[in-house]
Amino acid sequence: MDSRLISSPSSAPKPKLLDQVRQAIRTRHYSYRTEKAYIHWIKRFIFFHDKRHPTEMGEAEIGRFLSSLATDRHVSASTQNQALNALLFLYHEVLDKEVGYVNGVVRAKRPHRLPVVLTRQEVRSILDQLQGLEWIMAMLLYGAGLRLMECLRLRVKDMDFGYRQILVRDGKGGKDRVTMLPGPVIEPLQAHLVRVKALHERDLIDGCGDVELPDALARKYPRAPYEWGWKFVFPSYRRSVDPRTGAIRRHHLYENYLIRGVKQAARAAGITKHVSCHTLRHSFATHLLAGGYDIRTVQELLGHSDVSTTMVYTHVLNKGGRGVKSPLDSGGTGQPPVARDVTAEYRA
Repeated sequence: MDSRLISSPSSAPKPKLLDQVRQAIRTRHYSYRTEKAYIHWIKRFIFFHDKRHPTEMGEAEIGRFLSSLATDRHVSASTQNQALNALLFLYHEVLDKEVGYVNGVVRAKRPHRLPVVLTRQEVRSILDQLQGLEWIMAMLLYGAGLRLMECLRLRVKDMDFGYRQILVRDGKGGKDRVTMLPGPVIEPLQAHLVRVKALHERDLIDGCGDVELPDALARKYPRAPYEWGWKFVFPSYRRSVDPRTGAIRRHHLYENYLIRGVKQAARAAGITKHVSCHTLRHSFATHLLAGGYDIRTVQELLGHSDVSTTMVYTHVLNKGGRGVKSPLDSGGTGQPPVARDVTAEYRA
């Protein structure tokens, strides 16, 4: 046989840099969101240095780029750390090049922020403004302490109505955990799943009834993507193209669906606090602690690795500044404060 017809592995063209990054990320089973973020920062790093190839650069160039993010772009500390992680992944995992200590980096300051927590009445007023799927999902965020993406990625098989619990798969940090299934949401959720199953059966008839599975489960169990138990509890209204495989299938709802709904509900309820979907999770943890539940139990329900993360919610309990009475409240002035008409200045 003619040797020219035999292609050697060395003759195959080497993938482009960003394709190598994508392959390395997918080999390690990182999420698609992480993939997009890392690709974004690597592109910005390359363009910042006038399209020089990363192999020609090192610690000094990384330091200048990170410092520029803090001084010129005024990014947060978490954003700067994400950019650093993306570049370290590029050099360590793709280019196989060791990067030493990056000197002279102007680090963005990480402020100590306390979570925004709603009162029970404020939570109730927000939920009263929601309907349909938005109401069900918001009930799960507050009633079960779910993160937004954990709620959107719920599978039918992880809803245990018998034990009234939810199995959260592959949460933050790749951890599984069990949390409660709130009683008031059970009946509406079951009615919703009846409609979702009918939608799934129509997709099967149309030949688009499979669903994305984690890791290599689709290869190990070829029929699993078509099974009802693996379907998303909150599927999208439309089919879409999977950005990684090109398959046409029904993914879960887009996150902005609930983000926008919760913000609009907070405005309609007249709440001036900065309310997001995560605020409902903060309120879940705080209200449990205020109700006397053990902090270790709350830590397990939230999926925190360290109890110190959970302890931030104790700021709203009767401790610290809230446990101290103001001198005006204690009557330390001898006379009660005189009521004043403070609107006179505005009338003037």
